[in-house]
Amino acid sequence: MHALPHSAPPTRLEEVALARRIAAGDTAAFERLMRQHNRRLYRLARVTLRHDGDAEDALQEAYLRAFHALGSFRGEASLGTWLSQLVTNECLGRLRRQARRDAIAPIVQADPTGGDDAVDAETDTMETTLAERPEDALARAQLRALIERRLDELPASFSTVFVLRGLEELSVEETAQSLGIPQATVRSRYFRARSLLRKSLAADLDLAQQDAFAFDGARCDRIVAAVLCRLPCPAFDLDPGPHPAAS
Repeated sequence: MHALPHSAPPTRLEEVALARRIAAGDTAAFERLMRQHNRRLYRLARVTLRHDGDAEDALQEAYLRAFHALGSFRGEASLGTWLSQLVTNECLGRLRRQARRDAIAPIVQADPTGGDDAVDAETDTMETTLAERPEDALARAQLRALIERRLDELPASFSTVFVLRGLEELSVEETAQSLGIPQATVRSRYFRARSLLRKSLAADLDLAQQDAFAFDGARCDRIVAAVLCRLPCPAFDLDPGPHPAAS
């Protein structure tokens, strides 16, 4: 018997059977399910809550809810979409509770339920140096951190769509189901999020171009000192004698 390819998605019947096994207490199957969806769900929680620790806590709570609710899973949507909905609900609940505790304003600057597509396109610049050769790994880490910061600056209604549609490569339909919004809204927000990110990253690139191969400070001092050290010492003639008379 040939095994299914690793990339082949399970059928709905297979997912329902898996949900029933987990509901019956198969923790090993539940562990495999968590590992399969961890990256996508963490990204969704992180881009909604804007904090690593809060995202981990929310994901854990959503998994616990899922474990106790999988007996009710009927396969109307994929397991991945069903889990995404649980994570989204957990994150939004945390945002609402935080807003009530603060009694001032929510910790995100836009309605996380996505009721308003308007956004302030304010972009902050930062200095970044993308190193080459031995520092390629560091450069990738810096670039990743920059993109994550720019994503954090987007309203959650845009960044969640971008993460699911752009990074996790979900279809428009799957993204809409995961977030509980119309497919047309997914398309418009994804387009808008990409546009805002391009604008923000272009501003960073312009700043980086201005600072490319910077030549002030220690580098300038070092080169000048090295050149001065290599100059020939001037020859001083203490008694040059009388100059020849002009004819």
